Amino acid sequence: MHRLPVTTELLAQDEVVLPHDAARHLKVLRPKQGEVVELFDGRGLVRRYAVNGAVLAAASPAVSVPRSTTAMTLFACVTKGSRWDWTVEKAVELGVTRIVPVISERVIVRLPREAREEKAERWRRIALDAARQSDAAWLPEIVAPVDFAESLPLVRGTTCFVGALADPPPPPLLKVVAEADAGADGGFAVYVGPEGDFSPAELSALLEVARPASFGPTILRAETAAIFAVSVLAAAIASRRS
Repeated sequence: MHRLPVTTELLAQDEVVLPHDAARHLKVLRPKQGEVVELFDGRGLVRRYAVNGAVLAAASPAVSVPRSTTAMTLFACVTKGSRWDWTVEKAVELGVTRIVPVISERVIVRLPREAREEKAERWRRIALDAARQSDAAWLPEIVAPVDFAESLPLVRGTTCFVGALADPPPPPLLKVVAEADAGADGGFAVYVGPEGDFSPAELSALLEVARPASFGPTILRAETAAIFAVSVLAAAIASRRS
């Protein structure tokens, strides 16, 4: 079924004329007369409509999809170009509730402060498209990129895990998450470093507010580590609900 993002206000209407971007997207899809499409607001509200020319006619009542009671945050140092776009896309598909892009000492991508909100807006559009394609009812919060030091207070509000070398070696991420208490209001989180890894000072500061965990026996690329960690976290949270 085709899905299109709209405002919450439109979902209260029994007959809808789509805004320009959504109407253009639907035109490209070439739906048949009477075909049912789903509109969603990214905040849990969805409703199905039947195509009736330029107007969509309600085919069902609006449904509110509950969000997971356990928040899931991805702290990740920004990677280059399409790798970061891919990270955002896949994190949305896996159900993260917040993405915090981080500019650490060794990241290759250097973003001046005046350009950060513009970048975040672009990533929000990528997230919206990922939600449309993956049947997600909720969009994550994507904050403007923060410097490493600025991320630490945000980490303290979560139960956070970081892939880190330690002595003795830390246990696997799944085991650490399974044994942890998500008592913090911010729920669970994972923190992933840049291509050049954390600096020693950054890792030391991070281990004061996050728990070390193993991300497996091999060295993962930064974008791979991010999606591996989110996948494990999502699976662990789901197993707690079952």
